[in-house]
Amino acid sequence: MKKWSLFQGIGKFVYTYRKLIIMVWILLAATFSVLALKLPESLSGSGFEMEGSFKKVENMMQQDFDQPKSSVMVLFQSDTLSPQDTEYKNTVDRTLKKLRDVDHAVSITSPYTSAKMIKGNTSYATVNFDLNFGELKKSIEQIRSRTTSTKDVKIGITGGPVIAEDMNTASQKDLARAEAIGLPAALIILLLAFGGLVAACLPILIGLISVACAMGVLFLVSPELNLTIFILNVVPMIGLALGIDFALLLVNRFREELEKNPVEKAVITSVQTAGRSIAFSGLCVFLGISGMLLIRIDIFRSVALGGMVVVIISVINALTFLPAVLSVFGPRINSLMILKRNRERAGWKAFASFVMKRPGIMLIASIAILILFLLPVRHLVLSIPEAESLPPDYESRIMFEKFEDTFGRKDLYPVTIVAKSDGDITSSDNLNRTERLVERLKKEKVVDRVDSLFSHAGGMPPDQLQSFIKTTEGKRRLQPVLDHYTKDNLTVIQAYLSVGVTSDKAKQWVKDWEGKKNGLELALGGSTKFNQEIFDEILDKTPEGLLIVLLSTFVILLLAFQSLFIPLKAIAMNILSLSATFGLLVWIFQSGNLMDPVSIGLMIPVFTFGIVFGLSMDYEVFLISRIQEVYENTGDNDKATLDGLTSTSKIITSAAAIMIVITGSFVTTDVMPVKQIGIAIALAIFIDATLVRMILVPSLMKLMGKWNWWLPFKKTTAKNHAQ
Repeated sequence: MKKWSLFQGIGKFVYTYRKLIIMVWILLAATFSVLALKLPESLSGSGFEMEGSFKKVENMMQQDFDQPKSSVMVLFQSDTLSPQDTEYKNTVDRTLKKLRDVDHAVSITSPYTSAKMIKGNTSYATVNFDLNFGELKKSIEQIRSRTTSTKDVKIGITGGPVIAEDMNTASQKDLARAEAIGLPAALIILLLAFGGLVAACLPILIGLISVACAMGVLFLVSPELNLTIFILNVVPMIGLALGIDFALLLVNRFREELEKNPVEKAVITSVQTAGRSIAFSGLCVFLGISGMLLIRIDIFRSVALGGMVVVIISVINALTFLPAVLSVFGPRINSLMILKRNRERAGWKAFASFVMKRPGIMLIASIAILILFLLPVRHLVLSIPEAESLPPDYESRIMFEKFEDTFGRKDLYPVTIVAKSDGDITSSDNLNRTERLVERLKKEKVVDRVDSLFSHAGGMPPDQLQSFIKTTEGKRRLQPVLDHYTKDNLTVIQAYLSVGVTSDKAKQWVKDWEGKKNGLELALGGSTKFNQEIFDEILDKTPEGLLIVLLSTFVILLLAFQSLFIPLKAIAMNILSLSATFGLLVWIFQSGNLMDPVSIGLMIPVFTFGIVFGLSMDYEVFLISRIQEVYENTGDNDKATLDGLTSTSKIITSAAAIMIVITGSFVTTDVMPVKQIGIAIALAIFIDATLVRMILVPSLMKLMGKWNWWLPFKKTTAKNHAQ
């Protein structure tokens, strides 16, 4: 057991200083819990932000063309009045007057300043701010309190800041609801597994402490990072599931060891065995999540950071605080028994024997089921979540959908092109270049119309326009147009597309038009460019992140089990089970078999892989560790597989059930991406703990025999020779 010397040392240290360790953890938990309560206030935005052309154009529009950093839209609609009716106008005027002194508002745009802001009986105004989304909570509350519908005119607010704030509120409600369902369900499963209240409550306590400490740490680093509100759901989801699972494994092993050893020996052996498994599985989870850091989008980096923090804390918690508590409890861990302890080993042994007697049939059957599940994945369609992610009864979603339906996405979301010249953009040469660029844009098949300086210059050719704006009359007449469309060596052009603004054709078009055209340097922005850059970043970086995760996991498992084929099998089975999960997601959400059809969030497959790939290794490490223990003592692969499966089946099933109820409880949430990721993780864990861990693994272990433990240049122990 030389390779366990590190964990033996940890076990001895924890037992020796058990009271001090408990006191330190109580102090940390209390401190970080207070900080964790402040975390929601420091989070903002959808997280779909990255450095690129879209961001560059957005900054130029704000700095050079006085575009506000953010705006809240106020919608007015009536079934009986026209926007030109006096009562309708008076309602709009009264409402906008109330909004003049809203905190941080820099301007208000009335619907009567532009014909584009009125359509039918619906109109909208904007309250403009020079602050980002996350800094407008109080301002949004003020706008809400001052926009009251009348008998004839319905008034509502929406826009990016409002949707982001509502997403934050909904996420906090969802978290409370999910915990209210998941934690009691997890406690029931723990009671069935352990039979006693003390043993059952301890893993819950460990999970809660891990989450509280992780969220407290994230609050401390949040001022330096643009953390997304999704970590409010993802961090507790990972932390509770992982913390409870780790505690379940260690407490179970401690109770086994306590039957034949004194407390000190039981603690040390538990840390040597289950603690080692926890450390390796935690490392696998950490690596799986860390792959998301390569994607230069805030939401992925936020979730990766949050996940990595809670994994580290969960592992440290399970290896220090938990064994310290067990050292103090000793035999009292079995107190308050309310159910008779029943290992049910006979049933699990019969199941394991059944699988191992028919390894070929069981292997083929389980793979066939997984392939059946993954077939729908070929129809997978991903989208960036917007207002539709909110519950359908939220005003900001209702108003946003009304806004888009009324004014049309193509008209609302043009491609913004900022053209940069070598000199003054209003020089004769540069005006000629700009005109040729505009004419070229008009000839593009995907472009419906183009709005530019020339659209408002009365049809004057560039040379005449250049001369006209030098005159006093020309400058007076065209100055507002020049201010809107030009600044020094820059000019703004709006291209309205004839195809869907987020279609593949549109995304390819904005990608092709980036760069130098007609002697002008072009930077493209707008919704289409935003989508194109987000999709490309994920598609470009995901293979790289995937490769790093797979290789690092392979190396970790290779070192842990001194085997070439066990890591390869684990990785292959994980990929197969995750593919099956994505197929089921398409069947449930996209095909609308169990709910109304809805597209799957762009980040869901990446999140699911990053989180589940590591979490599923938890079971792999625990199961194979027990098999390895027996194999190293007997040299008999079949006996090791049978005994390992028999001794761990109940605990793995319980651990999986806990993960499923913790993550699956988010099915009750109203924020669609959170619902999707909760169901995805629950499905993946269910598939992994049943078809993979209980059938595929033992079947392959049986079929491969001693080759399971083969490694080039590996020294064979005397016990191994006995085989």
